[in-house]
Amino acid sequence: MNPSPKVLVVDDEHAIVRALSAALAARDYRVDVARTGHDALERAATGSPDLIVLDLGLPDIDGIEVCRRIRAWSDVPIVVLTAEGADDVKVTALDEGADDYVTKPFSTPELLARLRVALRHHQRGRVDGSEDALLQVGNLVVDLPHHAVTVGGVKLDLTPKEFGFLATLARHPGRVFTHRMILQAVWGEGYGTETQYLRVYASQLRKKLAGLNAPELITEPGVGYRLVAPEAP
Repeated sequence: MNPSPKVLVVDDEHAIVRALSAALAARDYRVDVARTGHDALERAATGSPDLIVLDLGLPDIDGIEVCRRIRAWSDVPIVVLTAEGADDVKVTALDEGADDYVTKPFSTPELLARLRVALRHHQRGRVDGSEDALLQVGNLVVDLPHHAVTVGGVKLDLTPKEFGFLATLARHPGRVFTHRMILQAVWGEGYGTETQYLRVYASQLRKKLAGLNAPELITEPGVGYRLVAPEAP
């Protein structure tokens, strides 16, 4: 039997650490705790966590720097905790390799749902070992070699940019992609601030997905977009 996932909780607020540790343990997660950035880096390196919950407001090293250093050698999923309204910090954390974020104050069910999505995606990536020719999110199938998309067997008529936008999100269902990440993936490295392009294409995609019980294209205000299947949290 495989051991239950191990979660490293990195936070210096005792109340949050206690609440998270209890909630995770009640759902059979193994829990490790770090209260500083230096401790987090050591435990991430020696404790082999399956997922990290990382508060960005740490007393020593900035949480974004912790995320950056871990990403230099590990692909462990990282879900960051951010202050409400700190959109620029969320964007920076995601661009530095975080998989998702939850805004404080947060609900425990929401955080647990984010952790499940991050773990599922990471485990699927380990099994696949390489990029799939076909990406599937719910009843949506993206055929990368043929640049074709179907939803429940219905073929969608997409422009090349619409296809690129949707395929980018479909590679990592549930994960937030920042505006810059999407623009550079679809339009090229010279782009990064043209968020008006994304608003237009997101609107067009939603119209084409409407009425098909398709995955939902969700806007994360001030941050980016994510694609979530109907049955996913």
